[in-house]
Amino acid sequence: MKRLIALSRIALLLPLLALLVARAEAQAIPSLESIKSQEELDKAIASLDAALFDSYNRCDLEKFSSFFVDDVEFYHDQGGVTLGRDKLTDSVKKNICGKVTRELVPGTLQVHYMKGYGAVEMGVHRFHHPGHEDTEGVGEGRFIHLWQYKDGAWKITRVISYDHHAAEK
Repeated sequence: MKRLIALSRIALLLPLLALLVARAEAQAIPSLESIKSQEELDKAIASLDAALFDSYNRCDLEKFSSFFVDDVEFYHDQGGVTLGRDKLTDSVKKNICGKVTRELVPGTLQVHYMKGYGAVEMGVHRFHHPGHEDTEGVGEGRFIHLWQYKDGAWKITRVISYDHHAAEK
């Protein structure tokens, strides 16, 4: 009986623990208002980019989708327009998971402050096809992410992914 009570208490504490972990993660990235330098803004957006694409590469769709507003607009030069977080997440599930990984090309990240809104992030990324690179090769493209800081969270509202081509060897 004591063991059952102990397990019940643990089960009741798990949601609280999950909430605390989520808040700690959110607090790791400073608010827009607390960022005082370009260096701090660069670090914040680079951390968000790394977390976003870690979830993308691991196919953690719940985490991935949490980086976008409900009505995100995603513009892709090869795939067209995807409107909405659910459709974007579904597209990643169908076309990316287990097939493609992304890496940021070192030295290409640019971040610019957007007063009262957030930041615009630009850079170059490469896409790998694990286990199939001999037949599919490495792709490369440019991207623009518009990050908004609102209600205590950084979220992407617009994405433009363009200039996709085979990466130089």
